[in-house]
Amino acid sequence: MPYKILLADSQPIIHHGVRAAFAQEPEFEIVSAATKSDQILSHAQRHQPNLLITEARLDGKDALKTLEQVMPQHEDIVVIVFSDNVDSFNIARAEALGCYEYIPKTLPCEALVSAAKNGIHGSPRTPDSLLQKTQLRLKDTRLPVNARSVLTAREIQVIRHVAMGLKNREIGVSLGISVETVKEHVQNILRKLQVNDRTQAAVKAHKNGWV
Repeated sequence: MPYKILLADSQPIIHHGVRAAFAQEPEFEIVSAATKSDQILSHAQRHQPNLLITEARLDGKDALKTLEQVMPQHEDIVVIVFSDNVDSFNIARAEALGCYEYIPKTLPCEALVSAAKNGIHGSPRTPDSLLQKTQLRLKDTRLPVNARSVLTAREIQVIRHVAMGLKNREIGVSLGISVETVKEHVQNILRKLQVNDRTQAAVKAHKNGWV
């Protein structure tokens, strides 16, 4: 049986293009299509897809937030974000959530099909993968010279996530630690950097080149 795809996008032209691309791939079948973010979970429950291809935002709403419900209920699902929104915040969130890949819509559909094949077959991400580059940057434990006497290696990882705009829960998922541990690290970071809140900490991280 072919691998089942759930496609979530609000643009009809994208539905048409993606369907045309996968029509040439007998190992895949698009079994359902959602046009709103709040449809993704119900479609996933009904069709049990192997692969979810979704926009970062659907119908003006945050589709990545919907993944927080979908992915725990479908642990084996491969998720690829196919988006015209390629800001670092959404890319970092997709990495933290455990998505396999983030493909800009400026790339040809062949890039999407290739990512789908790699993800389904459990292949490592390619070196030029947006999520691979983001993961390496966020989880890098090497300390910049101007931070070695200030923050621990784990705190550097946390401040990088904070500077990218991620919430405590997302940071915890990305680093494999509890939300309580993330909160503790954040408080230590604020104290060490002598700042009042996360925004000030993020500004300082960017200014010092820690991100």
